[in-house]
Amino acid sequence: MTIRVFIDQGHNLGEINAGANGNGVVEAEVTYRVGKYLAKYLNTDPAFTARVSRLFPDTVLGYDAASSLQERIAMANRWPADYFISIHVNANLNPNINGSEIYVYQENSVAYDLAQVVLASIVTSIPMRDNQVRINPRLYVLRKTTMPAILIELGYLSNPEDAQKLLTKQEQFAYAIYQGLRDYVMRNA
Repeated sequence: MTIRVFIDQGHNLGEINAGANGNGVVEAEVTYRVGKYLAKYLNTDPAFTARVSRLFPDTVLGYDAASSLQERIAMANRWPADYFISIHVNANLNPNINGSEIYVYQENSVAYDLAQVVLASIVTSIPMRDNQVRINPRLYVLRKTTMPAILIELGYLSNPEDAQKLLTKQEQFAYAIYQGLRDYVMRNA
């Protein structure tokens, strides 16, 4: 039995649920490409099958921010996926803030344990500053999924060093996420 992974490439290009941009980085472009690379790795591994929320760079989900999020969740829940991975890029007014973090709905959960392994893989592979796994039950995609869900903030586009990595290491980010997911699944098989 293959493990089904739904990859949500956070945000859309354009005006609807657009996400952040700065330092030459457009969040929706980075999340699209990292998601496509991640799907490629997962779909070439016989243990997994993956689907993405945005099939093409210009795919726009929803007609506003709320419906965009609802559509992503509906796709994962209908499939149904075994794991939900939402990929994002962070921003902060302070350009010195940097690093990767992963959000989950609650501690002491499959998602929390998965997030720990995936984050460790990202911070050692890229490398990135480890900003820890964080709990945020307010995030819609973590609240409404029916499977373990993690929301990955790859790095801060507002930080020049992170921005450079977000532009040049998209395939490495994807591979690190894949390795983390694979390690987690193998440990818990």
